[in-house]
Amino acid sequence: MKYVIMIYGNPDAPAHPALGPGTATPGFDPLLREIAESGELIDARALADPVTASTLRLHDGVLASMAGPFPAGLEHLVAFVVVDCESRDRAAEIAGWFPNAYTAGVEVRPVMGSSGLEM
Repeated sequence: MKYVIMIYGNPDAPAHPALGPGTATPGFDPLLREIAESGELIDARALADPVTASTLRLHDGVLASMAGPFPAGLEHLVAFVVVDCESRDRAAEIAGWFPNAYTAGVEVRPVMGSSGLEM
């Protein structure tokens, strides 16, 4: 089953011992290599800084665009990884490898197919 691992960041969070202040996740590439070697990696992408984001909302039939992420908050999505694992537990295990799990959070969600959960 496919899962998306959403990796969050918070520039104001205390650094995890594996991270230096103001740095990206240093172990990201080795983690991705390990997941790729296991055959579980489908895709992984870093996202641009949230200041480049636009949030679109429909208000009274008019599409409104707001600069930046919504809702406003310190934690924001910084990257995502798509894996194909035997179980949710395995996807959660992989998610726990990312140091962001200790600072801002890492979310695991099943990927839905056109007819519901992909099996």
